[in-house]
Amino acid sequence: MVPPKLKQALELFKSLPKELRSQVLLEYAAKVPPPPPGVELERVHECQTPFFVHADVEGGKVRLYFHVPDEAPTVKAFAGLLREGLEGESPEAVLEVPPGFYRGYGLEEFFTPLRLRGLEAALLRLQAQVRKALTS
Repeated sequence: MVPPKLKQALELFKSLPKELRSQVLLEYAAKVPPPPPGVELERVHECQTPFFVHADVEGGKVRLYFHVPDEAPTVKAFAGLLREGLEGESPEAVLEVPPGFYRGYGLEEFFTPLRLRGLEAALLRLQAQVRKALTS
């Protein structure tokens, strides 16, 4: 199940003309703030681009942190989309997101199958971190 904020972002993306979609992706990339000092990020090794993630649960809400080089705007855009759609959600809502949540919304046009597998791995890594945070 896809939480409402993420579904809304995906549906907006899908509704745009193809020529505007890349612009919107760049806007998502620009929304990814640097992680605060002291946040320990985990590398997503399945992703060709250096992609680092961290998920935590504070006050019953998920907090997400990412680091992706500016030289990888599409990967950073995926991080921005995840942040936009999942930041502040309940742990249960984040854990229910299926790895292929993006299918059918036009994102496949911007990512190779290999890159999509890496991005799915990023989501799975975040979900594992949420599970760990719940048991700590």
